[in-house]
Amino acid sequence: MEKQLKVSPSAEGPEQYCEARPMLAVLGPTASGKSELALRIAIAFQGEIVNCDSLQVYRGFDIGTAKLSGPERRGVPHHLIDMLDPRDMFTAGEFARQARGAIGDITRRGNLPILAGGTGFYLRSLVHGLSPGPTRDASLRERLTARERRRPGSVHRLLRRFDPVSAGRIHPNDIPKAMRALEICMVSRQPASVVLAQNREALEGYRVLKIGLFPPRDELYKRIERRTERMFREGLPAEVEALLAQGVPADAKPFESLGYRQALALLRGEMDVTQAIFDTALRTRQYAKRQLTWFRHEPDIQVVEGFGDNPKVVAEVMEKVREFTVASEC
Repeated sequence: MEKQLKVSPSAEGPEQYCEARPMLAVLGPTASGKSELALRIAIAFQGEIVNCDSLQVYRGFDIGTAKLSGPERRGVPHHLIDMLDPRDMFTAGEFARQARGAIGDITRRGNLPILAGGTGFYLRSLVHGLSPGPTRDASLRERLTARERRRPGSVHRLLRRFDPVSAGRIHPNDIPKAMRALEICMVSRQPASVVLAQNREALEGYRVLKIGLFPPRDELYKRIERRTERMFREGLPAEVEALLAQGVPADAKPFESLGYRQALALLRGEMDVTQAIFDTALRTRQYAKRQLTWFRHEPDIQVVEGFGDNPKVVAEVMEKVREFTVASEC
């Protein structure tokens, strides 16, 4: 086992630890081996893993999210997994609040917090903070939703007019994010990019080592294709059927995600299995490309070329973590 960072707990709370406690983040696109690498780090450095994936928070959504089963977690504590009913809404701000609580508890136990996941906006909300922005305007949202139905793409086009910076950051197909940004523009009468840069509450008291996995794109795409085929072969449509039978509505937020959306279409007879697999793999490759772009712009990220289960990558990352934790000792 690697040399472990030990921080003596105190009844006084986290403020009695080192002035800047260590925290890790294992980041990268889907199918890049983040979970495996995070597990190996946790086992070597007495760590606990905090989920940073926007779908793994939901109970019952397992196969399509590549969620590790209990035995696959190898005794390593995991947090913010299977914590929500699929009908519940979960925002980046709520993630930041809950993740900060989990990280504080892990630190108080003298262990190393390790974030693992591919939802870059969640990480940014945790580390750099989010401005709360104006409250949601139900009437405005209804009008924007109706407009988008009549004229697909109109929400993002409007956003480009009011806030080119936010429009450049949000994919045209990501209607919920585009609508929220446009709502902020219209309610506050300022660009959302300006509003959300104000009054942020950044994470304090932690040094963060961000490990970014950047595998070769061609190999990543092949892994995505194999994983997609395996998900459908190992029961993704049956999982969706069971969730529907339990009363989860077909319009629940997690059903909008890749794989689940296509499995729903398969069950409705709108696609056959070959089409469902092809469409899922195609759109997942596109999503992975966007993730790579996002993480390349993540401040202070340590770029690691390769997959998280590659022995050379593991050795390289272990050395980075060892140096980081030694430097963090108090």
